[in-house]
Amino acid sequence: MPPAKRGRRMVDQDGGGGGDRVGALPDEVLHHMLSFLPVRDAVQTCVLAHRWRDLWKSATGLRIGSDEEDTARVREIREFVDHLLLLRGCAPLDMCELKFWFDSDEDDEEEDEESKNDARRVNLWIRSAVASKVRNLVLNNICSGSFELDDLPLVSRHLTRLELFNLELTNRFCNFSSCPALEHVKIANSTVSCPRIISSSTGSLLRLIITRCSFVVGTSFRTKICVPSLVSLQLDSNSKTPLLESMPSLAEATVRVTAGCSDVCGNADSGYCGFEDCKYCYPIDDNRNCVLLNGLSEAKNLALTAECKTFIFKRDLQWCPTFSKLKTLLLNDHWCVAPDFHALSCILKHSPVLEKLTLHLFSKGPEHKVELNGSFGLMDRPTGISERLNIVEVKCKVVDENVSKVLKFLCACNIRKLTNCS
Repeated sequence: MPPAKRGRRMVDQDGGGGGDRVGALPDEVLHHMLSFLPVRDAVQTCVLAHRWRDLWKSATGLRIGSDEEDTARVREIREFVDHLLLLRGCAPLDMCELKFWFDSDEDDEEEDEESKNDARRVNLWIRSAVASKVRNLVLNNICSGSFELDDLPLVSRHLTRLELFNLELTNRFCNFSSCPALEHVKIANSTVSCPRIISSSTGSLLRLIITRCSFVVGTSFRTKICVPSLVSLQLDSNSKTPLLESMPSLAEATVRVTAGCSDVCGNADSGYCGFEDCKYCYPIDDNRNCVLLNGLSEAKNLALTAECKTFIFKRDLQWCPTFSKLKTLLLNDHWCVAPDFHALSCILKHSPVLEKLTLHLFSKGPEHKVELNGSFGLMDRPTGISERLNIVEVKCKVVDENVSKVLKFLCACNIRKLTNCS
């Protein structure tokens, strides 16, 4: 057979263009491979050969604006994305990442109308992804301003992971009760105007991360986090601290109250005056109850830190629950205030099975230069302190006067073998 004819037979047999082994792979494999490409690149594979013409339509992932240099304003990509979604129909999606640039100019009437059109477009794209049974959905507004999502609850039997960045979440969007398969939610750099972040009592939501977000409901009201199925919680309170409801399955939680927290009373230098009629210390809907600690009382591993004069932890200690499952506890210097060290003492006495205590004093993370390790003596243990507590770590930048006061308090509690391990 002449060479030319033999070559044509190879093209016909593998369908991938002249002996192309990639093109000879099963459709399911190619759909998966295409899901890792930015969507424009995936669409452009249609020119490779006849076999590739429609493969992109069934790719298991869409990465729209997935690279920073490829991220454009919504109005610059809306025609492309509209046609993309129309042509692919509702083919199932494992993953959809929508990275876009949305900004609005309310001072210009024409621009404002265009922005509203862009907003409607993006919300339709999101609903299209949900209709395509997407399992992993990432929404990221690259612009510094927030993008407001539709005030409609998510409804999906297939969604398992949701990540939201630089968005504005209103009323019903954070109602995940109609997402029975949802396991992981991350919300970052966003404004949360929802009265509740909620999942059904029989829901599957296991991991919730809320970081660098502002909670905006009202001066007298708090966002309530009602997710009883949670196993892992990471929360940064950067405005009005949300109220945590019962989480009986909670295994680990990290709660950090940042310098932007608005739960600070201006009537006292300490940040908390404690008067019952103070609208700052006791907002209307708090009902004189715990804001954070009750919801965290079932945790096995817990980290509680604060960067400012917030009153939340101090006020919560008036109704301090028993942490009946808590085995490891990390606190920062916010909990170690001389002379009586009431906060530290209180939480230790309410942790009957605690095994390990770590204190980060007047330094952060990798800045720790000194590490002191010790343990409680078996004899003369202070009343109420866990008999299982046998590891105590103190990490700091330098052993100064403030750190020395904490160490003296620990020694008074019969800490032994306190040695420098740095």
